[in-house]
Amino acid sequence: MNLSFFIASRYFRSKKKRNFITILSRISMIGVAVGTMALVIVMSVFNGLEDLIRGIFASFDAELKIEAAVGKSFMTNEEWLDSIKTLEGVAILTEVIEDNVLLDYNGNQMVGRIKGVSDNFLDQERFARGYFWGDTTLGTELNPAAILGRGVGFFLSVNLENVNVPLKIYYPKAPRSAATIDPSQFYETAFLDPVAYFSIDRQFDDEYVIAPLSFVRKLLKYGDKRTSLEVKVAEGYSIAEVHKTLKAHLGEGFLVKNADEQHAGLIRTVQMEKLFVFLTLTFILAIASFNIFFSLSMLAIEKKKDIAVLKAMGAPEKLIRRIFLKQGAMIAFSGAVIGLVLGYLVCFLQETFGLVSLGISSAVVDAYPVKMIWSDFFWISIAMIGITFLASSRPAWIASQVDTVKEI
Repeated sequence: MNLSFFIASRYFRSKKKRNFITILSRISMIGVAVGTMALVIVMSVFNGLEDLIRGIFASFDAELKIEAAVGKSFMTNEEWLDSIKTLEGVAILTEVIEDNVLLDYNGNQMVGRIKGVSDNFLDQERFARGYFWGDTTLGTELNPAAILGRGVGFFLSVNLENVNVPLKIYYPKAPRSAATIDPSQFYETAFLDPVAYFSIDRQFDDEYVIAPLSFVRKLLKYGDKRTSLEVKVAEGYSIAEVHKTLKAHLGEGFLVKNADEQHAGLIRTVQMEKLFVFLTLTFILAIASFNIFFSLSMLAIEKKKDIAVLKAMGAPEKLIRRIFLKQGAMIAFSGAVIGLVLGYLVCFLQETFGLVSLGISSAVVDAYPVKMIWSDFFWISIAMIGITFLASSRPAWIASQVDTVKEI
C-alpha cells in the first residue's frame, strides 16, 4: 500500500511539474508574441509619421533647393539661370527671395516671413496636401496679391472678401542721413491684396506670406540677387540623379538640398526616436524572454536523469546543448511568427480602415498613419534570434553539465 502511494505521488508530482513547465513555455511564447507585435506596430507608426512629415513638407518645399554655401543670397543672371534650366532632368526652376518683414492689416501687426516667387511657383504642385482656399493667383504687376498662411491670416484678422483693406508690408532700410528723425526713412512700405489662405503645418501657417517675385525684389531692393532657387524634377528622372547633376554643375559655392536635407533636424529627430523606441521595446522583450530562461532551466532540472541516460549512451555535451537551444528557439520562433503576423494584420487594418483616430478635427489626416517596411521585420527577427540565444544558452550549458554517474 505504501509502495503504491509512493509511485502514485511521484507520478502526480511529475505530471504537475510537466504541466507547470508547459504553461510557463506558453506564457513565454505569448510574451514574445505580444512584444513582437508591439514592435511591429510602433515601428510602423513611426514610419507613417516620417512619411506624413515628408508629404506635408513636400506641399510647401521644393524637390531640390539651391542655396548659397556662404551668406543668405547670391547673384544671378539670365544666362546662368538658363544653363540650369537646360540641365537634364530639370523641369521647372523657380526663383525665390525670402526675408523677414513686418505685416500690418487694418492696424493688426506681426513679424512674418515674405517669400517672393516667380510665376511658375504654383506649377510645382504646391499645396497638394493640406488645405487651400481662395484664388490661386499672385495678381498682376500693377496689382500684386498675396497667399497667406492660415495662422498669419487669423492673427491679423484678414478678411479675404474685403477688397478695400490691403496688407501693408514694412521692410527696414538704412536711412539717407544718420541725423534724420523722419521714421519713414527707416523702412520701405508696399501693399498686397490678400486673396487666399493655405494650411500645411504650423511652422509655415504661422509665418509665411507668398508674394510675386517682382514685388519682393522691388521692396527689398535685391536686384539680381536671390536667396534660393527651387527645382522640380522632370518625370522619368530620379531626384538623386538630378541632385548629383546640379551639384556637379554649380560647384562648391552652392548647396543643393533634397527634401530631407531641407528639414534634416526634424527628420533626424523622428529617426532617433524610432531607434530609441526600438531599443526600449527590445529591452522589454529581453526581460520577457526570462520566461524562456526559467522554463528551460526547470526542464533541465526535471530531465536530469534522461540527460544522464543520453550521455551514458554516448551523446556528447554539444548535442545536449543543441537540444535545449532548439527548444528555446521553438518557443521564441513560434511567438515571433505569431507576433509578426498579428502586427502586420493590425497595421494593415489601420492603414486600410483607419481604426484609431487622431481625434483632431483640423488634422491633415484623420487616423494615425502607418507604413510597414520589410527591413523593420528583418531587424525585429534578428533581435529575436539574439535574445533567444542569450536566454537559452545558460540553461543549455547547465543541462550539458549533468553528472552521469551521480544521476543514474
